[in-house]
Amino acid sequence: MKFLRTLARLLRVKQWTKNAVVFAAFVFAFGDRQQDLAAWELWKVCLAALAFSLTSSAVYILNDLRDAPQDRLHPIKCRRPIASGEAGPGLAWGMAAALLALGLGGAGRLGTELLAVLGTYLGLQIAYTLWLKRIALVDVIVIALGFVLRALAGAVVIHVKISPWLLLCAMLLALFLGLCKRRHEKVNLAGMGTRAALDGYDERLLDLLIAMTGAASLVCYSIYTLWPETVAKFGTPWLGATIPFVVFGLFRYMDLVYRQEQGDRPEHILLTDLPLMADVALYGVAVLGILLVR
Repeated sequence: MKFLRTLARLLRVKQWTKNAVVFAAFVFAFGDRQQDLAAWELWKVCLAALAFSLTSSAVYILNDLRDAPQDRLHPIKCRRPIASGEAGPGLAWGMAAALLALGLGGAGRLGTELLAVLGTYLGLQIAYTLWLKRIALVDVIVIALGFVLRALAGAVVIHVKISPWLLLCAMLLALFLGLCKRRHEKVNLAGMGTRAALDGYDERLLDLLIAMTGAASLVCYSIYTLWPETVAKFGTPWLGATIPFVVFGLFRYMDLVYRQEQGDRPEHILLTDLPLMADVALYGVAVLGILLVR
């Protein structure tokens, strides 16, 4: 049992929630009257999300192997299996290789387009681990591009068109979350040697960028839901009724970051903060209800 818990922490299973973005294309394409999508194709999206999860876990392991000395200086990351010594290098390298084989192999069976997207994600993350994570601003942009690739993967595996507005929303929201995380680290961990890029950040600049990306996310999503082409595609003007859920979600997250000094682990917040969990659940129900019952 202890080994399974260590393995789950090594793979960072909690962060698999990020791969829910893969399902975005299916949800919106299924309600699109201009696209022919069958419900049974959901299984392809599930397998694509699994392939992304396995590959991202391999990347996390490689990152932890490289960053173990810095992680030991971090108040939370020091408890990671590799940094704490619970998982040795041999186990870590073996798991990373197996996960990559399963993830890329599964993506290849689902189609060359998905394999190309996942391969691009892997290459980008390797560059991030080796170099780009040390460059301020570039590091959060790379993270945001990872979410764009996740959304794109969900579209190519079922051969549907995905709105560029949705891709832009995914990137802006990921930038918002990434900048909130960097702000928390800058305020609480600067000078401890836990992340090289922190020296290139300024707290006031991060505050401005968080406000900009949060506002831009809301504006882009609002434009997308109210755009005449969107209304025509889905045959309903009511998608705009989901905007208040997005507003509350952004406001709640900023409250957690600024008033409660959280934001360092977005995946943890999304799984533990009850108001935010309820908001996400209600948003999902509202979107499905509007797109499927009209």
